[in-house]
Amino acid sequence: MSQYAARIGRRSPSVPSRLRLHRRPRRVAMLSVHTSPLHQPGTGDAGGMNVYIVELAQRLAAINIEVEIFTRATAGGLPPTVPLAPGVLVRHVDAGPYEGLAKEDLPAQLCAFTHGVMQAWARHRPGYYDLVHSHYWLSGHVGWLAAQRWGVPLVHAMHTMAKVKNASLAAGDTPEPAARVIGETQIVAAADRLIANTAEEAGELARHYAAEPAKVAVVHPGVNLDRFRPGDGRAAARARLDLPQDALVPLFAGRIQPLKAPDILLRAVAVLLDERPELRSRMVVPVVGGPSGSGLAKPEGLQKLAARLGVADVVRFCPPVGQERLADWFRAASVLVMPSYSESFGLVAIEAQAAGTPVLAAAVGGLPVAVRDGVTGFLVDGHDPAAYARVLRRFADEPSLHTDMGAAAARHAQGFGWDTAAATTADVYTAATQSHRRRVRSQHG
Repeated sequence: MSQYAARIGRRSPSVPSRLRLHRRPRRVAMLSVHTSPLHQPGTGDAGGMNVYIVELAQRLAAINIEVEIFTRATAGGLPPTVPLAPGVLVRHVDAGPYEGLAKEDLPAQLCAFTHGVMQAWARHRPGYYDLVHSHYWLSGHVGWLAAQRWGVPLVHAMHTMAKVKNASLAAGDTPEPAARVIGETQIVAAADRLIANTAEEAGELARHYAAEPAKVAVVHPGVNLDRFRPGDGRAAARARLDLPQDALVPLFAGRIQPLKAPDILLRAVAVLLDERPELRSRMVVPVVGGPSGSGLAKPEGLQKLAARLGVADVVRFCPPVGQERLADWFRAASVLVMPSYSESFGLVAIEAQAAGTPVLAAAVGGLPVAVRDGVTGFLVDGHDPAAYARVLRRFADEPSLHTDMGAAAARHAQGFGWDTAAATTADVYTAATQSHRRRVRSQHG
C-alpha cells in the first residue's frame, strides 16, 4: 500500500470498513482519447499507457468496480461497444476522421469526443457513472467537463508531462506545444485527485504545475506476473525466437522515436564492436517495435543509422508483438536496454525483470524506482553511448551477471503486481469521492 493510501487509513480510523466500501464508486468512466486499449502496444501511439489501462481496468472489475473505457474510433465499422473482460467495456467514440489523424491534431476533436461521451451518458439513468478517471492531458479536458456536468469527482493520471519532456528533449525532437502546458495546468487545478507513478512524479506535479500535495497520490504501476515470468528459461526462449544460444543479446523493446533513444543502443553497440571486434560473431541486437510520434517523420531512420554505424549485420528489426511473444523476447535477452530521455515509470523495465532479465537504463523519471541499480540492472547518468557500451561489455565478459541479476530482478518485480495497484487506486477513488462531497456541501452550505 502506498504512503498515500496509508494516510487515508490514518485519517479515519473510526470509520468501519463496510461504510468506507459504500463510498467506493460502483462504476467508473475511464477516458483514453488518443489511444485505444484494444490497440497493439508498440504501434503508433500505443505503449505502456495502453497496458496500464487494460490491466488496471480488469483488476478494478475484479474488486467490483465496473469500468467503461471511452476511446476514439480509428476505423470505420467498429462496434460501438466491445466487452474487454467481465465488468470492463470499451466504448468507441466518433471524433474526427478515422485514419491519418496525428496525436497533435486531436485537440481540435475534443469537442466532438466530449459530445460522444455525453450522448452515451444521456442514455443512462442519472448517477450512472460515479467517477471519471482520465488518462493523459487530452482525456483530462474531456474528463474535466464530464465530471462537472455529471456532478462526480475527477481523478486524472498524467502519464507524461509537457514541462518534464521539454526539459530533457532528445536532439532534434519536437518540443511539446504551449497549448499542452496550459491544458495540463488547468487539469491539475480541476482534478479532485491526481495519480502519479512515483514520488518523483508527484514532486514534478507540485513543482511544475503547482499541484496541491494533498491531492496527489503515488500509485506504482504493476506488471502481469502470470504473463511475465521466467517460464522455461532463456535457452527455450532463444530456440523459439531462432537466436543463438551463446549470443550477447541486448534488446530494445518499445516505440521507435527519439524520446525512447533506440539510437543510443545502436551507437553503444558500434563503440563496443570497435573495441572488441571478436564479439560481432556472437552478438544479436533485436529492436522490437514500430515508429511512433516524431519517429514517424523518418520511419527508416534507425535502419539507416545502423548501416552508417556499420552494425546493420548484428541488428534485427522486428515489428511490434503481442504480450506473450514479448515475454519471450524478454526471456531471451541478455539485458533490456532503455536509454530513454524521459519515462514516467517504464513498465517495460518491470516486465523484463519479471521475466528474469536485468535492465540497463537511463537514470531518468521512474526508472530508478523500477530498476535497483547494481542489483537488478544498471542505471546510467546521461546518454553517452560509451557509458552504455561499458555495461554491455560486462554482460559479454561475465556470463554469471545475467543469471545473478536476472534472479534478483524476478524477485524485485514480484512487488509490482497489478492487484496492489488496483487496490490502491480504489482507495484514491474513495478519497476523491469523499473530498468531492465535502466540496459540494461547502459550496451549497
